[in-house]
Amino acid sequence: METPLLPRESGRFIAEQSGDVFVEDTGVQKVAEMLYSLRHTEALTADYWKVSNPLAPAPTSDQGMNWVFVVDTMNFSFWPEKETQQCEVTYKGRTHMGYMTLCASITRAMEEGIPITDAKYFSQMSLEELGHVLRSDNETPMPMLQERHQALTEGGRVLLEYGGTFQSFISQAGNDAQKMVELIVEKIPSYRDEATYEGKIISFFKRAQILVADFWAVMEARGQRNIINMDWLTMFADYRVPQALVYLGVMRYSDTLMQALKNGELLCSGDRREVEIRGCSIWSVELIKEHLRKLVQERDGQACSVNSTIIDFYLWPYAKQHHKEMAHIPIHHTRCIYY
Repeated sequence: METPLLPRESGRFIAEQSGDVFVEDTGVQKVAEMLYSLRHTEALTADYWKVSNPLAPAPTSDQGMNWVFVVDTMNFSFWPEKETQQCEVTYKGRTHMGYMTLCASITRAMEEGIPITDAKYFSQMSLEELGHVLRSDNETPMPMLQERHQALTEGGRVLLEYGGTFQSFISQAGNDAQKMVELIVEKIPSYRDEATYEGKIISFFKRAQILVADFWAVMEARGQRNIINMDWLTMFADYRVPQALVYLGVMRYSDTLMQALKNGELLCSGDRREVEIRGCSIWSVELIKEHLRKLVQERDGQACSVNSTIIDFYLWPYAKQHHKEMAHIPIHHTRCIYY
């Protein structure tokens, strides 16, 4: 069986072949300059993870690691069929939408005494039980409940083979980020985020990479800074960060692709245009990272430790915070389990 190109190599290959998505060097430089101005702030540290995950348990919590696993295993496809009909979850007086409905649901379940972070429980929970955990405040349910149930129970069964916790499972890979991603993709089928493009099997591994990145951020917050090879990870190719990259001038869509997205055309998982959006997003962030490191070296005379994970940790909240300003740029809609 052909081995897929790794995410970084996939991004480069796709960007070199792409016919509908283009990486703009002026935009790359502009965003690198923007990040350079933030180089001494919390925004470019692992601590900024908390901005995207404000409902996560404290990093020191025993349940924290399994919370991360449960959330990341179901972290896909939150966009609504109609903007006026969104799944909503209210937690402690605040109503959440999108990805935050999942975070709020899991934290709410924990407070209700449901052992949702216990692999023994979620490996065999029923579809109805998960439906209760992920219940919406309105008539619009959480999308893809059956797929989330399958992914979560499958993941739980794998954890039980390795001690029952995410930390005991991931420890099989030592402290190497690349080996962690490879372990997750090998053992848990729902994380195998691959496609075929121009005759090659390519990979994005969005959820596997973000699971490792979240694990890294929690460990950093605990003061356990021993995970190596984090620079192997790329950004996490979803539908929000590409929108931000287009808004910031880093990526450009062809007129035909832009019109198709504005018309609300759904792109199937593996569609050439969908692959190009995700692949060029990966390569864009790689170029931003390299340009930022060059700026820091030339201007400050020192090495820059900012990696693609930290850039993604910054861009995803940026997209959410500036969603009104970038509303004229459509996100691509692909209903799948990968993002």
